[in-house]
Amino acid sequence: MKIILTHEVKGLGTAGEVVTVKDGYGRNFLIPRGYAVAWTKGAQKQIDQIAESNRKRATHDLEVAREVRDALESNVLVIKKTAGENGRLFGGVSTADVAAAASELSGKAIDRRAVNLASTIKSVGEYAGSVKLHDEITAQVKIAVQSAK
Repeated sequence: MKIILTHEVKGLGTAGEVVTVKDGYGRNFLIPRGYAVAWTKGAQKQIDQIAESNRKRATHDLEVAREVRDALESNVLVIKKTAGENGRLFGGVSTADVAAAASELSGKAIDRRAVNLASTIKSVGEYAGSVKLHDEITAQVKIAVQSAK
């Protein structure tokens, strides 16, 4: 039986792939649970169109990610936090703070889970980190933490 996977199935394939499975496995497990749909010529044309649009979108996203990477790497992210007289922060700088500063600088929404800090930031100073913008593109960012007055 030929089916089109709608979700990733371990050991079988990823979404959008056309695979051949035993009739019972497809009819009794994959299709009722929504992991796959039966293969037809019309469904195959639809899958081809979706794959083409995904390729175009992926190319566009890659170009945007490169532009954002260049913008982030050429500038320093400035984060202002309240600190004591010795330069120790009240709290710390989180990945959400870095993501907000990067989003403001680049103009593109950046998720806090894409930010990776080399070390925890607990005091005023210069730090380094990385922001994963795409599967293939990671920006190395410089972070300047300043005391807010």
